Amino acid sequence: MIQSLKSVFKIHELRQRILFTILILVVYRVGGHIPLPGVDTEALSIAAQSFQNTLLGLYDMFAGGAFQKATVFALGIMPYISASIIIQLLGAVFPYFQRLQKEGPEGRKKLTQLTRYGTVAISALQGYGVAIFLQHMNAGTSAQPMPVVPNPGMGFVLLTVLTLITGTMFIMWLGEQITDRGIGNGISLIIMIGIMVRFPNVIFKEVTLISEGVRSLFAEVILLGLMVLTIGFVILLTQGTRKIPVQYAKRVVGRKIYGGQSTHIPLRVNTAGVMPIIFAQSLMFIPSTITTFMGDVEWLQSAMRIFSIDHWFYWLVFGLLIIFFTYFYTAIAFNPTEVADNMKKHGGFIPGIRPGKRTAEYIDNILTRVTLPGSIALAIVAIFPYILMNVMGIDYDLASFFGGTSLLILVGVALDTLQQIESQLITRHYDGFLKSGKLRGRRRF
Repeated sequence: MIQSLKSVFKIHELRQRILFTILILVVYRVGGHIPLPGVDTEALSIAAQSFQNTLLGLYDMFAGGAFQKATVFALGIMPYISASIIIQLLGAVFPYFQRLQKEGPEGRKKLTQLTRYGTVAISALQGYGVAIFLQHMNAGTSAQPMPVVPNPGMGFVLLTVLTLITGTMFIMWLGEQITDRGIGNGISLIIMIGIMVRFPNVIFKEVTLISEGVRSLFAEVILLGLMVLTIGFVILLTQGTRKIPVQYAKRVVGRKIYGGQSTHIPLRVNTAGVMPIIFAQSLMFIPSTITTFMGDVEWLQSAMRIFSIDHWFYWLVFGLLIIFFTYFYTAIAFNPTEVADNMKKHGGFIPGIRPGKRTAEYIDNILTRVTLPGSIALAIVAIFPYILMNVMGIDYDLASFFGGTSLLILVGVALDTLQQIESQLITRHYDGFLKSGKLRGRRRF
């Protein structure tokens, strides 16, 4: 491992890519500390304490804490992600977007352009909502008001909307620069860094608890062991695949012979990735978000007891929603009929299965069976942090690193970046991080 790390910095191009990526991420973090003009940051820090278990808290996690601080990067990269998801969903419904997805580089270029336009539109809508929301926030009382925006008005709204749109587009540009000139997927790395910035604060809290005698060193060792086991389980879930063997018949084109090879279709156990948890969590946070805005309404407070994150009913509904959205998003992300048609066009077939409709049905049947354990495992990973909060009494910031959206994103992005570095090393005849040149996280189920 040490020798491989040395090899990384021996290769000039790879070293330049890594340093460029680090520089861009530093720029992103600096922008995450520049507050919006016209906002009282002290009053905002007091008023934002109610964000933690609401939809705003989920949004703040993707923005790397910038939303809670009302910085120029307050919207983060979420408008771009939302626009990308909308374009992808439209591709499953409208023929125009389906054609663009099949047109190769030109089609992808057009989809990227539409995604950028969508990002501007979503940023404008969300920026207007943030401006209005900030104007109505008050950290004080009716007797001693402490408004977050001392001088509200249309000027503040327009300036805030323009600033937030610019911030989001700049983040999107930074992500594209990392993808083109750095290492790894730029957008994913930006989200990952936004999550990781909370980890030093979590460590500081745990050290303080040990020094004050609130938590024993033995309990911390147990937590560390659980974290290692959980990360290992998430790696297996992320890398697990079911391989379907495929053979290609020999074809004679002119004087050349094509095909005659054996390969496989890797069906991932978790094809949907982290998206089911994001969708399910967004729905589960709606009641608490409404309660935050509605105030102390008695019947809402009573209903919120069963939608609290420490209630078993919340865990049950959350898990069922994750299973549902896993199947839903897998059906959108992977089309067995399209895969079967492409195989048939290129002379490929699954041994013992007729090409065409029967092949599509066979792939769909296997995908359905593989997705079930994957969705259940995904639900367990998502619920595990809430169980730890109840059993061991740890706070939300620490628990979020034991599962859920945070851990899945961290593991997925880290594995993807590591694979890209590994391929760069092997291409230049260096040993990778493993002698075989493959990550051991790959498993066949």
